[in-house]
Amino acid sequence: MRDPKKLKVFEAADDLVLVVYRATVGFPDSERYGLTSQIRRSVVSVSSNLVEGCSRESAADFKRFVEIAFGSATELQYQLSLAFRLGFFSDSKERDRLADAEEQAASLCRQMNGFLQALRSENQ
Repeated sequence: MRDPKKLKVFEAADDLVLVVYRATVGFPDSERYGLTSQIRRSVVSVSSNLVEGCSRESAADFKRFVEIAFGSATELQYQLSLAFRLGFFSDSKERDRLADAEEQAASLCRQMNGFLQALRSENQ
């Protein structure tokens, strides 16, 4: 069993959960069960799938869960972009939080893509 805390992508994903939850606090109440909920589920899914993958015995299973986590990260990236374009912030502080979450999500996607490429090259 792998220790997810030793993965840099897990550390980045785990940090992003906190950033996203803080960034979505001020979203419109009408989106509580809509985009706000979806964004939060996506960000938690990234870390959760990395943790679950680490509990798997085979390298193929591990890679599959990393791929699922990467899919959730790209989904999150789109959802944050959409929230930003829809203006889901009431002041410059909230706008900056959302922009920071977008930046960190993009960075996480790049990290995860590199990690997946490394995993795929190991299996060839």
